[in-house]
Amino acid sequence: MIQIVTKNLSLICLILLSGVIISNNVNSHEANQKFTNSPTTISFLYCYSCGYRKAFEEYQSILSEKYPDLIITGANYEPSGVNFYLSRFLAVAKYLLMALIGSSYDVFGFLGIAQPAFWTWAIENKLFACMMTFFFGNMVEAQLISSGAFEISLNDIPIWSKIATGRIPSPQELFGIIDSQLQFSDNFIEKNPDFVK
Repeated sequence: MIQIVTKNLSLICLILLSGVIISNNVNSHEANQKFTNSPTTISFLYCYSCGYRKAFEEYQSILSEKYPDLIITGANYEPSGVNFYLSRFLAVAKYLLMALIGSSYDVFGFLGIAQPAFWTWAIENKLFACMMTFFFGNMVEAQLISSGAFEISLNDIPIWSKIATGRIPSPQELFGIIDSQLQFSDNFIEKNPDFVK
């Protein structure tokens, strides 16, 4: 029995090795199919407070007309760092101050301090004081989170940054970038043959 196994050892090793190779090829082929079958997605992150939502909607319309199979997403670009947290704190403080004015609560009396003239005026003119607080707070918040961003990514790969370039791409530039990126990927996206440049 041992002699039969030693004579056929090379044959057994060859069969096991070929099984491993075939198994790896099947798994890599399935992984490639999953990757190539994933939809092509373009993502826009824009500064909402700068008014770039309208620009995003125009690009969304143009791109969906030229590339009907392209998935287009858009969201507000949240700035990082101190400004983001400061704007969130200011939003809470604004509503808290409006609630204090609306309730006529004597904050300074609670603290044992004489009530200043501006607080007396605010309590006597609640509506005007609340409106001023709201609009002034919104203006400062918008300045804090205003980033000027119009960032574009294709399949999670950045292809344009307004923060870096200082401008938004023209539609022709964006079409050229998308076409050049897609020619190097396995994702095939059908162009609309009736699209007018």
